Amino acid sequence: MILSKRPEVDRFLGHPPPDMRACLLHGRDRGGVRERADGLARRIVPNIDDPFDVSLLTETDLDQDAGRLMDELAALSMMGGRRLVRLKLTGDKAGPVRIAAEALKAHLEGLLNPDAFFLIEAAALDRSSPLRKAAEAGKLAAAIAVYEDEVGDVSRLVREALAADKVGLTADALEVFVSRLPKERGVMRQEIERLVLYLGPGSGVTANAADLEDHLGVEPEASLFDAASDAFGGRVADAQSGLRRARAEGEGGPAAVRAMGQHLMRLRRALTLVATGMGPPEAAKAVGVFWKQEREFLRQLRAWRLTDLDALQPDVLEADRQCKTTGYPDGLIAERLALNIAGRARRRGL
Repeated sequence: MILSKRPEVDRFLGHPPPDMRACLLHGRDRGGVRERADGLARRIVPNIDDPFDVSLLTETDLDQDAGRLMDELAALSMMGGRRLVRLKLTGDKAGPVRIAAEALKAHLEGLLNPDAFFLIEAAALDRSSPLRKAAEAGKLAAAIAVYEDEVGDVSRLVREALAADKVGLTADALEVFVSRLPKERGVMRQEIERLVLYLGPGSGVTANAADLEDHLGVEPEASLFDAASDAFGGRVADAQSGLRRARAEGEGGPAAVRAMGQHLMRLRRALTLVATGMGPPEAAKAVGVFWKQEREFLRQLRAWRLTDLDALQPDVLEADRQCKTTGYPDGLIAERLALNIAGRARRRGL
């Protein structure tokens, strides 16, 4: 069965029904998949590192011995009770996915040990995946797609983690910190732990935005993102200056083109949210705009249209291709793209 709504997903992961035999967790955020899988595993067996009750397999194991997965799912717990068979698929190789799908079907049909719980972690699977189809069709299996955290989810995660160590952030500091966090859940956790050490575990400190300046430092790609914003804001000279400053800091043309592509997609997501009825300031926050850049972003949001951005997308993709394949100076390719974007921005009245 498919679990997609947050309350039902949280309920399942926190208290899996005793008759359930399998769960498929898949998504691009591998840290998020792993974290949820770890939590669910602890609900199934008392000790997830117990070699007698837990079997951990990878796609390499399936490549070497296709029958091992079935054997593990058929085996009984030496101490009695539930047994956990955990499979980690790190890629999209067809062989291991097919083997896993066949084993899952057999397990759900009751052909193997009914007290074994089959926990599968995988990268994002499309609808045609036999493994995803098997999990979604099974009444005793749960299929859960793991997506990148929204800004609100990240803020809550940060608050809870800091509170556990008796430190905190003001609202402004939380907004600054969240805007700088990576999307991948595992790396995000590491950055939160690093902040806790900086503030002092158990110190009771509540830091403001100014207190975080030394901890966060200057983003290596700050000049690139400033240049991208200047290009979409119609400020040609500032955009060129930002790109050259970034080049002096060691950032090449491909990274500059990528920054402009990311700004385009952020504008596009915000415009889509506005089209569904969300207010522009709320849309800007939802797509992760840093508060210091909010006024400029809103100015651009009023001028650009989805059709303009769609027309610009091929130029960004072509610039990226040229940076990687033509051998031309990639810094000049990025500057030419910035001039193109700034020219279109000027025509939009920016």
